[in-house]
Amino acid sequence: MNSKTIFTPAFFVAVTILLTGAAGFSTLIDAYGIRLTKEAIYPESGRLVTSLPSETESWIQAGSDDLMSEEVLDELGTKNTVSRFYIQKPEAMAEGQTRPHVINLHVAYYTGMIDTVPHVPERCFVGGGMGKSGVSEVLDLPLDTTEWVEDGSVAEANRGPTNKLFTAPTSWQYSDRKGLRVRMPLGTGPEHPLRMMTSEFRGVSDDSALFAGYFFIANGGTVASAEGVRALAFKLTSDYAYYLKVQTTIATVDSKVEHVAVSASLIGELLPELMRCVPDWVDVEMGRYPEDNPRRAASED
Repeated sequence: MNSKTIFTPAFFVAVTILLTGAAGFSTLIDAYGIRLTKEAIYPESGRLVTSLPSETESWIQAGSDDLMSEEVLDELGTKNTVSRFYIQKPEAMAEGQTRPHVINLHVAYYTGMIDTVPHVPERCFVGGGMGKSGVSEVLDLPLDTTEWVEDGSVAEANRGPTNKLFTAPTSWQYSDRKGLRVRMPLGTGPEHPLRMMTSEFRGVSDDSALFAGYFFIANGGTVASAEGVRALAFKLTSDYAYYLKVQTTIATVDSKVEHVAVSASLIGELLPELMRCVPDWVDVEMGRYPEDNPRRAASED
């Protein structure tokens, strides 16, 4: 094929159509504020998940944090992660309860253009040789919300199902910022509980049950499925993307319902601290953070 064959009128027409289409597509993307790439973002304080308190009102850490090898961290896809055991305090045990519950808490933070599928028990536990009993269920976490207060200072940013945004205080006894009020995830509140995906697993060598559950905090909201993370954290109009996986594993419970009830005790006491480990999404959406937030420049024009 020579240049005379290539550079025909039809060739130039085709090139013109392609260039015009590309320019139109780019104009359409800009007009609708679509962002095909996502930037990494971190909490303004730079707080890591390893800073979560080792003790709460009802729980205390047992042993040291699990130190993961570089190979495991590479497989996990992030180094901003923590895995530790919490044991229930005697005074927090229910009447008639004969032994304290023990929870393995695993938290991992991801940000930017995340291509990996989140690591969840249904994949990892089964891949590790355990058997899954029955179907997974999404259940409400019965958090204690008595100290949650509606945040009326950011009415324009309230986009949850109830059109409300709440704050909750950090611990007055165990936090390094005692009584600090922190914004809770959008769309959660006393009438709209945070939800958790819960599953039951059985060991290969014995028939003992192990219950695991998780949810994600992503771009200010929450979702209880790995598939839902992309829909929440990778909205076309968002400039940034992050998600925080919160997972609990318990061998001292007998059902999924008991699993979420026990998990809610620890997570409810840690949730303000967890929200300190992610960006304040109200500030992000309103262009106040970070410094180079495109929404800040747009609001100043």
